[in-house]
Amino acid sequence: MSEFAIRAEGLWKGFRRSDKARDIGLKDALAQAASAPFRAMSRLGSGQSPFRRSAREKLWALSDVCFEIAQGEVVGLIGRNGAGKSTLLKVLSRIVEPTAGRALLRGRVGSLLEVGTGFHPELTGRENVYLNGTILGMGRREIQRKFDEIVGFAEMEQFIDMPVKQYSSGMYMRLAFAVAAHVEPEILFVDEALAVGDSNFQRKCIARMAEVGREGRTVVFVSHSMAAITRLCPRAILLDRGRVVADGSVAEVTTAYLRSDLGAVAHRLWPDAATAPGDHVVRLRSVGVIRHDGAFDATADIRRPVVLEMTYDVLQPGYAPIPNFHLYNEEGICVFVTADTDPEWRRRPKPVGRYVSRVTIVGDFLSEGTLVVDAAIRTIDPVAVHAHKREAVAFQVVDGIDGDSIRGDYGGALPGVVRPRLLWRTKLQEELPATAAPR
Repeated sequence: MSEFAIRAEGLWKGFRRSDKARDIGLKDALAQAASAPFRAMSRLGSGQSPFRRSAREKLWALSDVCFEIAQGEVVGLIGRNGAGKSTLLKVLSRIVEPTAGRALLRGRVGSLLEVGTGFHPELTGRENVYLNGTILGMGRREIQRKFDEIVGFAEMEQFIDMPVKQYSSGMYMRLAFAVAAHVEPEILFVDEALAVGDSNFQRKCIARMAEVGREGRTVVFVSHSMAAITRLCPRAILLDRGRVVADGSVAEVTTAYLRSDLGAVAHRLWPDAATAPGDHVVRLRSVGVIRHDGAFDATADIRRPVVLEMTYDVLQPGYAPIPNFHLYNEEGICVFVTADTDPEWRRRPKPVGRYVSRVTIVGDFLSEGTLVVDAAIRTIDPVAVHAHKREAVAFQVVDGIDGDSIRGDYGGALPGVVRPRLLWRTKLQEELPATAAPR
């Protein structure tokens, strides 16, 4: 393993409940950091421990966090709201002081943690590029050399001499990201910066961070978008209530996140028929997501088929129950609904018994990201829904940037609720002389 770029050794960070209630931002954090040595001396003089405050007085945003990130690694930091992700980045960036433990970093650090941090509202965008670049460790000549590239990346040429107090949050974000991304840091921290920009700028940011990673620098990226995490990061760390609960390959850790955050898994069982979803006609007994090799799995390769399975008991004769699945993406949009049309049972009553129904979703059809599956069973005659389990299972569709998927060499997100592989053919119609090329 390469030399480490970041090492967290038993990091703890506690806040007074009054601080947490008002959601400490970077300005408050910087003020606290400035006074931290005097508070520490006061505690030492009184013989107090950093853990002396009772649980009633402290909220622990970080609890004994330990990990190591090698030079050149690109790591995603994930977890639900309040898991401690932003606090951890502030501690690693030296913005807040840990209550206990230490963080070791090797190399120049670039941080994009809150929109417009380090910007002065009365100064112009041009002046703030110099100010922010200086804060991030760039020299004046370096800023001058990269100024046009920074402004062009941010698409701010028309507004660069306008006071930033007149900027929208999106304009703030674009300029702040452009400066941080061009500092050429050995370590880059990015916290949800992409949530503010439009889709085109988000793709540009993803591509830029991927480029930084390929150049052998270290990137730690916080996001709630599993699509962005799986596309950018080979490794991920999952935080829950301030603790590291998973650390490993991005596929394994996003699966763990899926299970903990949505309360859904790749395989759901109801062993007790009396409490299983359903009524006197039919009862659900299990729902599952099956990958191409036959195993239950909450992670699916975008290029491979995935199977949805439903097991159910028919309790009354004379009914023709129809199982169906409803798939929703991360935005809650219904991707599609599919119902059983097997000709063997179409319009035929099912005898009392246990049934297994499966539907195969072909590879290169679903779009990347999280898909939540509702399971339902209905009848047409009479029209009735006999069982409906919302968020029965969920799975993550992963599209790598180094495979043979339809994204080709493009590293950004492909919008849309589906992502089919369609047949393309290109042929040369006629060769044009070089002088005919447009100027």
